[in-house]
Amino acid sequence: MKRLFASIAGCLLMCTAASAFNIGELKERLTDYIAGKDARIGIALIIDGADTLTVNNAECYPMLSVYKFPQALAVADYAQRNGITFADTVTVNAADMHADTWSPMRDRYGTAGTRLPLRELLAYSLQLSDNNACDVLFGLTGGPAEVDRYIASTGIDDIHIRSTEAEMHADINLCYDNCCTPLAMAMLTEHFATHLRGADSLMAEVASLMESCSTGTDRLPAPLAGTQAVFGHKTGTGDTNAAGRIIGVNDVGYVMLPHGHRYTIAVFIKDSSADLSTTSGWIGEISAIVFNTFGGQ
Repeated sequence: MKRLFASIAGCLLMCTAASAFNIGELKERLTDYIAGKDARIGIALIIDGADTLTVNNAECYPMLSVYKFPQALAVADYAQRNGITFADTVTVNAADMHADTWSPMRDRYGTAGTRLPLRELLAYSLQLSDNNACDVLFGLTGGPAEVDRYIASTGIDDIHIRSTEAEMHADINLCYDNCCTPLAMAMLTEHFATHLRGADSLMAEVASLMESCSTGTDRLPAPLAGTQAVFGHKTGTGDTNAAGRIIGVNDVGYVMLPHGHRYTIAVFIKDSSADLSTTSGWIGEISAIVFNTFGGQ
């Protein structure tokens, strides 16, 4: 499997000349757009499964809640291997309902224990970025190390899942350890969109959740609203670090256009000095530059 993905990665990196679009011009537009912004911005794009573009890819960016996407793939794999359906229920203990974190699940069910269908936990995690739901899912599958091992088994390197949401909340510096390169996450998204999305009912449900994600509408989805594009994505948003900068503002997704072209895109912004609205808007503008390259269809 690792040899397979190494071959895919090599092809992706070498085949840009074959694209019907001018990858060089697109990269120049993106590079010009992010120039002068007081943040570290990394971008990766895979077009029609063949051509890649990266900007500032040679470093690890904090994933934040983006890591709930690879976690969801690991959960679906775990469920399939163990004969579990997404209708099966999972125990959520009172101790799982942390009060000092983002959790629409806790807001609905309170701080007492309950049992919820696995699909509802996934919906809270993927669609609403619920931190408590995420950690319950880690508990089900064996923790971050098991999810990390699953992702490594795909042959995609440079995605590192090391800490739970509760651990990152206790020590925000751990956010920088849960990291990836933009290209690695774009490759995982591409693999999901082209091979896993319709592979079985569990992965299809993960896709449905991503394609109805309700966070980050001002990020990658911004130029796609009202179009006929099929789009799935996952966002990540960090707290402010000791230097007063936002640890990370991210979005990754796949876009299938009605005229037949498709692309996967990952945008990671690290240590932004701007406010959240402005930083999120940068991702929306990057998304628009890419989308408009395909005629905005």
